Amino acid sequence: MTALTRLFSEGFRIFFLLAGLWGALAMLIWGLWLAVHAFGGMMDLPADLPPQWWHGHEMIFGFGSAAAAGFLLTAVPNWTGAASAGPRFLIAAAALWLAGRIGLWLWGIVPGPLAAALALAFLPLLAARIWAMLRQAPKPANLMVLALVGLIWLAEARVMLDALGWPLGEAVAGLHGALAALIALIVIVGGRITPAFTRNVLARKAMLAGAAPDLGKAGAPGLPVSLPQADRVAIGAAITAAVAITLGLPDALIGAAELTLGTAQLLRIARWRGWSVRSEPILVVLHGAMALVGVGALLQGLAAFGIGSEIGAMHFSAVGGVGTMVMGVMSRATLGHTGRPLVAPFPVALAYALIPVAALLRWIAAAGPLALYYPGTILAATLWAFAFVLFLIALAPALLGPRARS
Repeated sequence: MTALTRLFSEGFRIFFLLAGLWGALAMLIWGLWLAVHAFGGMMDLPADLPPQWWHGHEMIFGFGSAAAAGFLLTAVPNWTGAASAGPRFLIAAAALWLAGRIGLWLWGIVPGPLAAALALAFLPLLAARIWAMLRQAPKPANLMVLALVGLIWLAEARVMLDALGWPLGEAVAGLHGALAALIALIVIVGGRITPAFTRNVLARKAMLAGAAPDLGKAGAPGLPVSLPQADRVAIGAAITAAVAITLGLPDALIGAAELTLGTAQLLRIARWRGWSVRSEPILVVLHGAMALVGVGALLQGLAAFGIGSEIGAMHFSAVGGVGTMVMGVMSRATLGHTGRPLVAPFPVALAYALIPVAALLRWIAAAGPLALYYPGTILAATLWAFAFVLFLIALAPALLGPRARS
């Protein structure tokens, strides 16, 4: 099997590679645009589309959708026992994702309706494939994930309608709403995998020490404790915020939902014993990402009530919460599904640390003095891009190569 054939053999391979490449390249392009303007120059990108819209769209619907596709096309077959997507689907889906990127870049050269149609075509194809797998075991929690993919598409449609100048369009609501939907996905999926992976590691350590807890007993000593009520509140608040933002509902509702999400999120992760796995970066990053989601939600909730920077809070959630979780999940899934030890290589562990720093810098750039805007934003973009370059250096060989021999 060649590297190219192998790349389209499993969903995580092609889409994690695309997410890593586009996460680095699109951010470098944005950082270059910012640097040119910081020094008084002019740089238009892309054609006839506001640069801020292109940046927001490509990080959420380009980078974010690729990462989500890689995860869902890998995880849903494990949840349901359904057959994984085959090479034909993966080639078609990757080509459609790439067509969306090209269409947005050439907006104004490519007719706007065609570019918008290309951008909007990827998520329905992904959703159809997910539904084909989920219908074999349509559990409510899994259907919620599918519904959020639909909400992300609705948010993208609002962005595209605004870009075309058509009714019902609202780019800001669409971009912010899609980000909130991605965060809701993290609240749901991260709430499953973070305590579960932590429980497995702690139980294994306890077994090696000759004092394994009873895994079948709820609240076994030394293991993460789930708080079902906090889980439900966090998930409900995250979905409420995503729907309210996308539809442009009152700020008071959005703020209340975000503050509720932040509080419930921090409460639930406080019981997951993250400090007990502090020596394992590949687990620490998941706990850190979930904490950043909680803090970001609190910042967004306060901003909705006029306290603090809305842009800063939104970027803290996007860079810190979404970016850190994407890096953690992509690296772990790549290692696990290619038969490699679940130990983060040093470049990846460094990337885990760089993204939260980038989030803090981006928040400071928006919330602090105006003089910090360009330096802080450009440095944050540089750290983000460097983190994904490190991911590619360390894990592209695994994405392109054969499974490791046991």
